Amino acid sequence: MEKYDFYRTDLLVEHEEMVKHRTEQEKKTLEESEGIWFDEKRTGRVIVTSVKIAPEGEERIGKKRGTYLTLTVPTLSPTDLEGLEELSKVMKSKLLEMTSHVKNLKGGKILLIGLGNREVTPDAIGPLTMDRLKEVVPHYYSDEGSRLFVYAPGVTIQTGLETAHFVQAMTKEIKPDLLIVVDALAARDSSRLCKTIQMTDTGIHPGSGVGNSRKEVSEETLGVPVIAIGIPTVVDGPVLIADAINTLFSYIGSKIKEESHPSSRLSVTPWLRSDDKETDPAHLIPIFGDWASWPHEERVQLFEEVLANHELNTFISPKEIDSWVYQYADVLSRTLTEWIEEI
Repeated sequence: MEKYDFYRTDLLVEHEEMVKHRTEQEKKTLEESEGIWFDEKRTGRVIVTSVKIAPEGEERIGKKRGTYLTLTVPTLSPTDLEGLEELSKVMKSKLLEMTSHVKNLKGGKILLIGLGNREVTPDAIGPLTMDRLKEVVPHYYSDEGSRLFVYAPGVTIQTGLETAHFVQAMTKEIKPDLLIVVDALAARDSSRLCKTIQMTDTGIHPGSGVGNSRKEVSEETLGVPVIAIGIPTVVDGPVLIADAINTLFSYIGSKIKEESHPSSRLSVTPWLRSDDKETDPAHLIPIFGDWASWPHEERVQLFEEVLANHELNTFISPKEIDSWVYQYADVLSRTLTEWIEEI
C-alpha cells in the first residue's frame, strides 16, 4: 500500500511515538528516553498526561520542545456537569502551574485569542469562548488602559488574511506579557472527541490537524510566551470507519467465543456480549480473511487510500456537537476568568 499520513492529529498523545508506548513497560521505556519525560496520573475522574520534550527529544519525535498536558475524562458527556466542573478545576490548576514562570504576569497584560470559524459549529469553540470573556474585560479596564484583551480574528477564508498576521499585529500593538490561544483540534481517536483538553506552551499551527496548516503562532514568532488550549471536535472519516470495524470485529469475535458457554443459553437475546473480553483475531480470519488480524493503524491506512479521491474522505464530529461546543465555551471562559482572578 502507498504510505498515507493517517496520523493527522493535533494531540501529542496521539502522535505515532506516543501510540507505540501504551503498556506500562513501554511507558517506562518512554520515560527513560533521552529528551522525553512522560507522566500519567489520575485526579478524580480526570486522567492527566504530561509530556515534556527537550531539544534531543524534539529531533527524535518531530514535535516542538516544550510541555504538553492532556486532560481527559473518558466517560464525559455534554450533560455531565459534574465531570465538566472537575475538568475545569484541573485545567485551572495546571494553567496556574504552566504560567507561574511568566515574568510580570501579576498586574501585566494578557491577550486572549479565539481561533476558528464561528459559522462552522465544530470550529466555533474559540470565538464563542471569546464572546463570553468580553463580559470580563470591563473589570480589568482603568484610566491607564486595559489589562485584559479579547479577540476572535476569524479564519482566512472570511478575511483574506492569515490568522497569524492578525495575532502578530495585536501582539505588536498591545505588547502583552502572555498570549493564550483557544482553538478546536482534530483527533485520530474517536473516543477522545470532546472529552479531552490539550494545553501546551509550544504555540499552535491553526488547521494543521485537518491538513490546512496556517502560519505558526508561538513565542518564537511573536516574542511573548504563548499557551495554546485546544479541544478535539473532529476526527478523520477513515479513522471512524476503522473504529467501527474494530467494534464490529470485537462484537462478532466475542459472540463466537461465548456461544459455547452455558451462560449464553440464558441470554434474553443471542447478541448479548461482554465488553470487557478481548477478541482473538483467529476467530475472525475464517470469516473476514487475514485483514481481520491487521493492526488498527493499517486498517486506517487502507481506508485513507481507498477514500483518498472520494467525497467520503472527510472529517466528522459527534452528533451532539452543538451541545459540546456551547458547554466548552462556558467551561473555558469560566476557567480562564477564575485563573485570571488568582494570578
